Amino acid sequence: MDIGQTLYWIGLAGCAVFAISGALAAAEKQHDIMSFILLGVVTGIGGGTVRDLILDRPVFWLVDPLYLEVCIAAAGLTFFAARKIKFKHKALVWMDAAGMALFSIMAAQISQQWHASWMVAMVMAMITASFGGIIRDVLLDQMPVVLEPEIYVSASLLGALGYLLTCSFQGVEDGSANYLALAIGFSIAFSVRGAAIIWDLRLPKFPPPAAE
Repeated sequence: MDIGQTLYWIGLAGCAVFAISGALAAAEKQHDIMSFILLGVVTGIGGGTVRDLILDRPVFWLVDPLYLEVCIAAAGLTFFAARKIKFKHKALVWMDAAGMALFSIMAAQISQQWHASWMVAMVMAMITASFGGIIRDVLLDQMPVVLEPEIYVSASLLGALGYLLTCSFQGVEDGSANYLALAIGFSIAFSVRGAAIIWDLRLPKFPPPAAE
C-alpha cells in the first residue's frame, strides 16, 4: 500500500472514529437513531469541512461521498451496539482522542500540500481536530471539550508540530508525507491526550477575581 492509499484510509478511519464519538454522545443523552446519525455525521465531517473551506479547496466529502457514507454507517451501527458498551463515556473520550490525533496529522499534511506555513498547518490541525466536536457539543447544549481546561487542543498542536518537525528533518516539506512522520505525529497527539485522560491533567485556569 503506497502512502497515498494510507492517507486515504487514515482519513476514512478518522471520520469513522469521530462519527462513533458523536453517536456515543447521542447515546449518553438517549436520543433516537436519526440523532445518532446527525451527530455522527457533523462530528465526523465538521472539522474537515471547515478546513477545506478555509484553504479554498474542494470539500472532501463532496468529492468522495464515501466519507459521508462511512460516518452514517458508523453512527448507525453504534446505535445498535451502544447498549452493549458498559462504559459509554470512557469509550467516547478515547474514540474522540483517536479521531483528534488522526485528523491532526491529516490536516498538517494537507496544509503542506497547499504550501501553507507551519503556523497555518498547526492551526488547520487544531480546527480539523476540534470543530466537529464543537458542533456536536453545541447541538447537545453542553460545554465544548476544547473550552474546558482539559488538554485537548494542545495535544493536537503538539501532534501537528511533531509531524512537521519530522518532515523537516527528513527534508520533505511539500506534503508528500511519509510513514515515520505520520506515526510520530499521531503518537504524540494521542499520547498527550491519553495522558491527560488517565491522570486528569489540565491546563491552569484564569483565577477568579479576589474578594474585596
